[in-house]
Amino acid sequence: MSNLINSAIGFLTLFYPFAVYFGTQYLEPWKIASMLFVLLGIRLCLSYRIKHWSSPLLLMAMIYSSFAIWSNELLTLRFYPAVANATMLLVFSWSLRSPTSLIERLARIQHPDLPPEGIIYTRRVTQIWCVFFIVNGSIALVTALWSSFEIWSLYNGFIAYLIMGLLLVGEYIVRMRTQKHAR
Repeated sequence: MSNLINSAIGFLTLFYPFAVYFGTQYLEPWKIASMLFVLLGIRLCLSYRIKHWSSPLLLMAMIYSSFAIWSNELLTLRFYPAVANATMLLVFSWSLRSPTSLIERLARIQHPDLPPEGIIYTRRVTQIWCVFFIVNGSIALVTALWSSFEIWSLYNGFIAYLIMGLLLVGEYIVRMRTQKHAR
């Protein structure tokens, strides 16, 4: 049951840009940030119980949403996608400093005996995700600072997820063609 609730909350947070866009017509920014804080808090409690890798990310997002509640500024709400990308960049790049990258850890769930070429491949994929988070986070920051609210919502609520989906599908196709152990 907790996995279902955790997944539902994760799905709801994907709609954050649209919630901000439509919510600000009826609610003050601190109320929207409070809702985000509560959703993240529930997800953190569920993730912490199972010692999930996302717990530090959720804690960072809660700290950010606390700041957004305190500031009660619309602009602060627009920084969330940039902060999320920066946090993911931190996690992925930090994993490159250890012998086992984050993508390798995920790959080993399905393939515990990952061959050497699989290890090299997963490290490269982790690096590609780091580049994605740099580019996507930069665009999220630019849209937060200098674009209209509509452009910010469109990019961060749709286009960024579309690009992320294309990256996932592209990586899957490359993996199926190049990695014998993954077939």
